[in-house]
Amino acid sequence: MRKALRWLLALTVLISTLGTAGAATAADATGTDGTTDIKERLLSIPGMSLVEEKPYTGYRFFVLNYTQPVDHRRPSKGTFQQRITVLHKDVSRPTVFFTSGYNVSTTPRRSEPTQIVDGNQVSLEYRFFTPSRPQPADWSKLDIWQAASDQHRVFTALKGIYGKKWISTGGSKGGMTATYYERFYPRDMDGVVAYVAPNDVVNKEDSAYDRFFARVGTKECRDRLNGVQREALVRREPLEKKYAAYAQDNGLTFTTIGSLDKAYEATVLDYVWGFWQYSLLSDCDQIPADAKNATDDEIWDSVDTIAGFSAYADQGLEQYTPYYYQAGTQLGAPTIGFPHIEKQYIRYGYQPPRNFVPRDIPMRFQPQAMRDVDSWVRHNARKMLFVNGQNDPWSAEPFRLGKGAKDSYVFTAPGMNHGASVASLVPEQKALATARILDWAGVAPSAVQADPQTAKPLAKFDAKLDKRDVQREMTLRP
Repeated sequence: MRKALRWLLALTVLISTLGTAGAATAADATGTDGTTDIKERLLSIPGMSLVEEKPYTGYRFFVLNYTQPVDHRRPSKGTFQQRITVLHKDVSRPTVFFTSGYNVSTTPRRSEPTQIVDGNQVSLEYRFFTPSRPQPADWSKLDIWQAASDQHRVFTALKGIYGKKWISTGGSKGGMTATYYERFYPRDMDGVVAYVAPNDVVNKEDSAYDRFFARVGTKECRDRLNGVQREALVRREPLEKKYAAYAQDNGLTFTTIGSLDKAYEATVLDYVWGFWQYSLLSDCDQIPADAKNATDDEIWDSVDTIAGFSAYADQGLEQYTPYYYQAGTQLGAPTIGFPHIEKQYIRYGYQPPRNFVPRDIPMRFQPQAMRDVDSWVRHNARKMLFVNGQNDPWSAEPFRLGKGAKDSYVFTAPGMNHGASVASLVPEQKALATARILDWAGVAPSAVQADPQTAKPLAKFDAKLDKRDVQREMTLRP
């Protein structure tokens, strides 16, 4: 399950701009007692230390380290420093707890729920992504419960400062993370907004993905993509010579995956998935229409642009070792078929996560982990919103709600990819989702309470702060 999408956030404030916006738009310099600076309050938390503070109009933005136990079941067995950021607006506003499930960004960004509720935002780096990695790294302590316990401990530490309601959120692996957090600590958050969160309940049953690729988009677009993918394998010999030169020029090695040949095929087999993850149907005109008559360079360029030939080199895999470890131990990874490619052209097929993790790191799959979460969501979801993309491969196996779910929703944005959002939903669902988020955060205006269809984000759009594009990582992971 190779893929990437990471939406990370960071935010800041110039205290001198107190008069730049309407109600609750300027960052306060004091705490609830009216005397203590917010930075002092944050740094008074045991284990919290400042990395840097960055300015952003209307906010204060802090990059921090927080001391966490390596093992929450045995806190005395060592600690590590976990990176977090705080986009501080006002202690009287609600707070959104964001994670991408990967690294945390130190560039100011605001998640969609943060814009909707006009609130503060706490962003957390997922454990074992550098620099938030214990040393030495005991990989057995990288699991969904330990990560949820990281969030719980951060929430507990900050709740005394940010005492209003909290909403957790994240996209892709971050959406999965927000869901797992809710499963293990259902009393912490007042609502959950999970975007494009895959739900691979039974790891060996992936027929939903095959059905997805058989009907996504249009036949013309599927034929173009399938043609380029097949041709890249038919021309394996000349294109692998090009790959070898590319690897030498860029200092790429292939120790983890085992060979350049395996890396080449893995990249090519990601090609169709990568297009639908990151692109829209309207982008299909950029794909060569007649792959058999395309030049080698045209085939190479198309595959490299969408899937990225550096993805499965050691240098491309290293940053994402924690993701592939989790995919191979708890999260699961899709395996799909390629009916448009003759068997003689495929040597390895969709390779398992074990192939992308150094062999000195032990891995054992735990099939009960996702089954447990899926069952819990179906029967116990409270105030949870799942937003999926119609043309996003990762939405082929979504979370579903059962009779036990309350005030929870699963919406699908038409025509959207892995960047699906509340704003991209059909108008009626968009308004309802916005109204529920406002209500969960305790800031729904009386007009919205009377008529949810009038709901809109409370904060004005900021082109830099609210940048929504999916950040492309040249390999496919959620």
